Amino acid sequence: MTIDKIGSFPATPVWNFICDNYVLNDHVSIQIAKTEKGGFLKIEVETTKNTFTIAGNLYVDLEDFSAIICKDKRLRAVSGNRIVSYYSFTAAEMKRLQKLNITGIRFCIKGKSDKFSSQSGYFTAVNKIKFFRTTFDFKPKVHETAQEVLKLYVN
Repeated sequence: MTIDKIGSFPATPVWNFICDNYVLNDHVSIQIAKTEKGGFLKIEVETTKNTFTIAGNLYVDLEDFSAIICKDKRLRAVSGNRIVSYYSFTAAEMKRLQKLNITGIRFCIKGKSDKFSSQSGYFTAVNKIKFFRTTFDFKPKVHETAQEVLKLYVN
């Protein structure tokens, strides 16, 4: 399994979740791919140092107020000034993701920070398309993650 190329697996579009407490960039890129035994989640964020990592357990919050806990398997990559980590899902967890939208993803960025580096610590990426909306803005408010994961199994 080549983990640095999500293109080798059927995958959802990339969703940009909003992470308003991460000062460097308010977007976290999320993508889910289907594998033979389940699937995996790709999480990518911009950083000032490629020595930082997204590490530790990751929590995928679902709209029924439950969460999927993803253990850190140390599957990481660096793409320029972006750090990437991959977390695996079981077949049962992928079935849940087909039925319930993701509301947020809780993750940790680890590394030695200094005065001019990006932040490290715990963050939450929320499934919102944009920060603010007007009354007459009828575009979707969130990414329909369940529909996109379901499409991986229908086609």
